Amino acid sequence: MIRIPQCMSTQHPDNVNLPFFAESPELGGDDEVQEAYYAYSHLGCSEQMWDCEGKEVDNFVVRKLLSRYETFFREKRLGRDVFLTMRVPNPEVESAEAKILLETLESIPRSFDTACLFYGEECSPIFEVILPMTTSHLAIDNIYRYYRDVVVGKQERRLREGGPTIADWIGRFRPDRINVIPLFEDMASMLDAHNVVRRYLQDKDIADQRVFLARSDPAMNYGLISAVLLNKIALQNLQEASEEAGAGIHPIIGVGSAPFRGGLTPLTVDRVAAEYPSVRTFTVQSAFKYDYQLEDVQNAIRVLEERQPTKPTKIEEDAALDIIWRYTRAYERWLGPFAPLINRVARYVPERRKRKLHIGLFGYARNTGGITLPRAIKFTAACYSIGLPPEILGLNVLDDADIEFIRKVYVNFDEDLRAACRFLNTETGFVPPDLAATVTDLVDVVPDEEHARLTTAISRALRENKTGGLTPLILEAANRRRFLG
Repeated sequence: MIRIPQCMSTQHPDNVNLPFFAESPELGGDDEVQEAYYAYSHLGCSEQMWDCEGKEVDNFVVRKLLSRYETFFREKRLGRDVFLTMRVPNPEVESAEAKILLETLESIPRSFDTACLFYGEECSPIFEVILPMTTSHLAIDNIYRYYRDVVVGKQERRLREGGPTIADWIGRFRPDRINVIPLFEDMASMLDAHNVVRRYLQDKDIADQRVFLARSDPAMNYGLISAVLLNKIALQNLQEASEEAGAGIHPIIGVGSAPFRGGLTPLTVDRVAAEYPSVRTFTVQSAFKYDYQLEDVQNAIRVLEERQPTKPTKIEEDAALDIIWRYTRAYERWLGPFAPLINRVARYVPERRKRKLHIGLFGYARNTGGITLPRAIKFTAACYSIGLPPEILGLNVLDDADIEFIRKVYVNFDEDLRAACRFLNTETGFVPPDLAATVTDLVDVVPDEEHARLTTAISRALRENKTGGLTPLILEAANRRRFLG
């Protein structure tokens, strides 16, 4: 069995500060190659997600890593000690980028050859890809079979009758197989993830299967409480599926620094690990890596890499689903009136990566029920920038029994709410009084006065339509929080 990493560095652009090696405020190209090396060598992270969506794809990343950082990779073998995992477009959703999937799959054997030359023996530097927005077992199976039967399978074809095979001509295509990691992002798919994985594994000899659960987009789409409960249900169901199938199912969870997006920072590692005890791999996004002291980041990653996953938190699914449905409807009712304001503020949130945004559940922008919103990081940044932490939206629909249930299964509920509400500013005029009252009934709110000053200034600029200086104010406020969005 290949070692399964427990800490995955990603390229999510939720950071305020730039890494020292950045050539511009927007990371891209060779900056991201250096970032991968930095995550391995300085931070101690054993896995880097390489994003192949929404940008000019660099399929020569393996060659660049091995040639530029030879000394490190001689000691730490790529594909054995440290790992590079491709996130590919989903052709069922992203038709404009569908062929990038094929280009990425075709590049895997070439990277194999590069690594073999480097190490002097067979070596698979890339053997896994992540499929976002997975909704069925066929979506995963299509990639698995395309790689096996087309990318690798074509090597047995002859160029002409009696002529050489493609393998004879240009060499064997390796590895023979790749692992496909489904990423479940919407409610229906997360609730059905265990069935999808079970069906996918039925006709395959796979001993260990990684499964990726989104935490950020569900919060954006359904609210904080729904996102946490959906993940709890999915993790419990995946554990049961693993036991039934006799195969190891190893969950990954995509968490950001804001409590709304998972609340994982170098200072909250123990809390978040306790929240999701069965998760094998946690993502560390850009704010985690670049908005904290290096020593704190290194220590936190060490804790993540050394922890031992246990059984998931038990949750009564029917009771959780009842809360999810009611809370989600309340959350959506709040979004409607706020959507124009959030979209307006989001225009002034700076970019941190040279790319289009990932296509999510509702396309490049969230669009459902007539509501259009930016993607999760900019959405979160916009809400915080006006003193309205998105964590509080929809809370007023919950009664005492709901709160009691939530506190039993969402173990950091109070801590997350307190952390978010440090940045609540009721003086901006954008926070509904009944929501503010609900929050103060639940937890003690100790506001960050400097952040309040900044969000007041942002709100005043918006009302007076003096938006020329909004971006610096947004960045100042983000620096107080230690995350952009």
